[in-house]
Amino acid sequence: MKSYRKELWFETERRRQLINITPEVEKNLRESGIKEGLLLCNAMHITASVFINDDESGLHHDFEVWLEKLAPEKPYNQYLHNGFEDNADAHIKRTLMGREVVVAVTNGKLDLGPWEQIFYGEFDGKRRKRVLVKIIGE
Repeated sequence: MKSYRKELWFETERRRQLINITPEVEKNLRESGIKEGLLLCNAMHITASVFINDDESGLHHDFEVWLEKLAPEKPYNQYLHNGFEDNADAHIKRTLMGREVVVAVTNGKLDLGPWEQIFYGEFDGKRRKRVLVKIIGE
């Protein structure tokens, strides 16, 4: 069995941002040479997420509105965590959106549904963060 590991690095311009990383992950899969197996993609920071969904701007807006209703950024003093930092909402948003995805690899391609794309979700941005891509298989 082969194993491949790569780190993707991001530094967003905004506090919250969704980035379609499917093309980069597909490039990693090609580099790996793995044709059959599993791909794990996970955020390596507690205020960021990796998830699968549709790449549609209205849906992205709906995520932002929904997440902000469930875990509003302000007022900062509503969260006990915010004594040192002001990112408690980002921790909650990450928990809601998830840490990682696992995708089957079949015939050298990601086995995604017709509209599925892989996203990096940043909830406390403007600093450098990473995502792990780990692929195992033959």
